[in-house]
Amino acid sequence: MWSWVLHRITGVAIYFFLLVHLLDTALIRVSPEAYNAVIGTYKNPIMGIGELGLVGAILFHALNGLRIILIDFWQLGTKYHRAMFYVVIGVWLVLMIGFTPRHLINVFSEGAV
Repeated sequence: MWSWVLHRITGVAIYFFLLVHLLDTALIRVSPEAYNAVIGTYKNPIMGIGELGLVGAILFHALNGLRIILIDFWQLGTKYHRAMFYVVIGVWLVLMIGFTPRHLINVFSEGAV
């Protein structure tokens, strides 16, 4: 059940990110100054932590999506669905542990742009 819930939550979060991303990118056609102003507001630690959450959501959604494909198309998928969920969590943790320090160093360093 948690896999299902997390997959839906991350899917909705990614959808809203893409909506905001399309809207702020469309500003460049209207006014490059407005676009630069909006992008400038994104360069703060709160948004940097939000980016970390976005990367986490995308990674989980992608890995869990592969698990769902295996469940649907592999004969033994339903038998091993719980083990595959734990593999998804393990791979997600390894990737996030590798990404998080590097990203946070960029977010909180003084010269970060």
